[in-house]
Amino acid sequence: MPDTIAPRSADAATPPTPRMSGVGRVLVAVYGILALAATGRTAVQIIERYDEAPVAFTLSGLSALVYIVATISLVAPGRVWYRVAWIAISFELIGVLVIGTITLVAPDLLGAGTGNPFGRTSTVWTLFGAGYLFIPLVLPILGLWWLAKHRPAPETTGASATSTAVTPGASGAAA
Repeated sequence: MPDTIAPRSADAATPPTPRMSGVGRVLVAVYGILALAATGRTAVQIIERYDEAPVAFTLSGLSALVYIVATISLVAPGRVWYRVAWIAISFELIGVLVIGTITLVAPDLLGAGTGNPFGRTSTVWTLFGAGYLFIPLVLPILGLWWLAKHRPAPETTGASATSTAVTPGASGAAA
C-alpha cells in the first residue's frame, strides 16, 4: 500500500527527458542520412565492382548496417533499445578508429586504393571518414555523450520489486 499513498514529488511528476528532443533529433537525422548514404554506396560498390575490393565493400555494408541499427535504436524508446544504441555506437567508434588507422597505415590491406577517401574502393570509415568531412569520427563521440546524458528512467514497478523479494525465499525453500 505505501506505493499508492506515497506523495508526488516534482521529480516524480516530471517525465525523463526523451532522447528524441532538441539535439537528439539532429543526431538521429545525421545518423539517418549516414545510414542512407552508406547503404547506397555499398549497394553500388557491391553491384558494380565487388571484385575490386571485397573486404572494403563488405566493411561498407557493415557500416551501413551499424548506422541503420544506431538510427533505429536512438529513436525507439525503452531500456533495451538504449543498450542497443550504446552497443551500435560503440561498435561504430571502434570501427572508425580501426578502419581509419588501417587505411592510414596500410591502405592497400583492404583493397587497392582504399586509402583514398574519395576513391572508387574507399569505405565510409576510410581515413576516419575523411570523405564524409570526418562526421563518422565525430558522430559516435557525440552519440555516446548524448546517450550518457539521456539515460532511461529506472524501472520501478511493484511487481518487479515483489518478484525479486520472493525469489530468494523461494530458492531457499527449495534447497
